[in-house]
Amino acid sequence: MLATTRHGDMVNGRPLVIVHGLYGSGRNWGVIARNLAKTRPVVTVDQRNHGASPWTDTHSYEDMAADLAQIVDDLGGQADLLGHSMGGKACMCLALTAPQKVSRLIVADIAPVTYTHSYQMDYLKAMRDMDLTGIKTRGDADRRLREAIPELAIRAFLIQSLDVEALRWKLNLPTLEKEMPKIVGFPRFDTQYDAPTLFLAGGASDYVQPEHRPEIRRLFPKAIVVKIPGTNHWLHAEKPREFETAVTEFLNRTAVTADL
Repeated sequence: MLATTRHGDMVNGRPLVIVHGLYGSGRNWGVIARNLAKTRPVVTVDQRNHGASPWTDTHSYEDMAADLAQIVDDLGGQADLLGHSMGGKACMCLALTAPQKVSRLIVADIAPVTYTHSYQMDYLKAMRDMDLTGIKTRGDADRRLREAIPELAIRAFLIQSLDVEALRWKLNLPTLEKEMPKIVGFPRFDTQYDAPTLFLAGGASDYVQPEHRPEIRRLFPKAIVVKIPGTNHWLHAEKPREFETAVTEFLNRTAVTADL
């Protein structure tokens, strides 16, 4: 079972399950989860091979969807799902294989397609090759990563998955490296998820493109695509209040339909 954190009153209303992206953890979503939990129960998860969840030899979307299905079953059998990037693909996979478990779906800055981005592997190699000897603070780790990863925001994000006391990454880097072709890919589906779906994209991101719209419509016929201006791939971190507003408005607007 995946490691989870529960926010808010878990008795009052259908839970919203938040699923992080590659190299992240449920901890990255703590503030947003607590804010959203003011009006509904919220659960954040650590995906397999991340955070406090078990490490495995595989990391396919079928695996991740099965993990999420266990979480949803533990919450009563149905939940709203919000997933970012890799987490969004895992949520889409569950919605397309077990739609009865997913009341509504929110996908943050990812499409149901295969990508050719290479920098995710660059980040992995930088973490894998970094000498952890003598690191005592996150500042030490930041300085070690600076040459390989010049972007401060990316380094800060990755270092959240470093256990400084144990001098180990809370990421199963060997499995993630081996399974990267699956992570950047997406399984082929001939099923549809015919319930309210929001694709929430970064206005300056290149992850959700016009050419992706036909595949989104084929798999998610009730999908709407909304962009948050001035944000890139980590739109929830760049403009968290705008992100929360968009999520809340979608959940409120679709509440009657979802409860039928």
